[in-house]
Amino acid sequence: MHENEFFVDKDKFTESEKHRAARSLWYYSWIRFKRNRLAMAGLFTLVLLILIAIFAGFIAPFDPIDQTLEYATRPSGFKGNVLVKKALDGTDFIPIQKINRVTADSVFYRDFTGSNASIPVWELVGQNQSEWHQEPTYFLGTDRYGRDILSRLIYGSRISLSVGVISESIAIFIGVVLGALAGYFRGKADAFIMWLINVVWAFPSILFIIALSVVLGKGFWQSFVAIGLTGWVEIARIVRGQFFSLRETEYVEATRALGYKPIRIIFKHMLPNTIGPIIVTGTAGLAHAIIFEASLSFLGLGVQPPTASWGQMVFDGYKYIVAGTNYGLAIYPSVAIMLTVFAVNLIGDGLRDAFDPKMRR
Repeated sequence: MHENEFFVDKDKFTESEKHRAARSLWYYSWIRFKRNRLAMAGLFTLVLLILIAIFAGFIAPFDPIDQTLEYATRPSGFKGNVLVKKALDGTDFIPIQKINRVTADSVFYRDFTGSNASIPVWELVGQNQSEWHQEPTYFLGTDRYGRDILSRLIYGSRISLSVGVISESIAIFIGVVLGALAGYFRGKADAFIMWLINVVWAFPSILFIIALSVVLGKGFWQSFVAIGLTGWVEIARIVRGQFFSLRETEYVEATRALGYKPIRIIFKHMLPNTIGPIIVTGTAGLAHAIIFEASLSFLGLGVQPPTASWGQMVFDGYKYIVAGTNYGLAIYPSVAIMLTVFAVNLIGDGLRDAFDPKMRR
């Protein structure tokens, strides 16, 4: 039984009123959320980013770790001229100026430095010139290693979103469990958990995350563990406060009178009535987790090269801003981070309004 369960005299209702009475809180919350245009725009942007991350292998024009050093730090829209050569791990690009002539067994060309060279046809990819000779376009330019910026941005969305979701899931789990135990049992359990919350909250989040990253090491899983272990405090406080008020309600007292065990009362009867605030807080935490992941990668403590990460891309590119060249190397990943966090915050604001019981249906 939940707090919002009640008995009504169905004979006093018309058919439309009965139909409305049967609607759940989730239905009306979704209706209010859909009316919020900014929240829907944020949801559309986030869904688009998730689809880009899932299908990155099909969308990205290049492998994000493939290097063509001859094309290092090229501007947006740069168009290359390459021969595609077979390699053990896939393919390699041979930058050229032009093809001089093609015979049955060899291709004669002028290489990137202007020298004449040749290569056997069997070493090239494909059966004809349209397959082994390409003129790729780097829409957002290349980095200092000649890697395609657009492809790295697309693959970087996987890191930011996955670390954000996984780390926030860890934070929600820890926060819900500790907050529920503190709010339901009170006494010594509440005193100990609140002491733990105050200790964790006493440290600046980014410094605590950096400290945990140093202890755990550098890498992908270390990032979301470090962020998750520091992001549960606010959720725990909110769940604790909700449980304080729910614990004194009649339906919770009825469950105790029926002899239900505390675990069942907490997770089956009380926790469902706190889902709204948890979702809203978790959404805000997701935005913070994305920023923290980018910060760790910027400092070299997060996902390690050559894996594409927005924070690492900002670190690689900000030096060029100081030099006054190739601004896009830092601006493009910064805009990606900004749009993602902005979209998540819009969703969080929409959810807050949608779950507000004072809002009209």
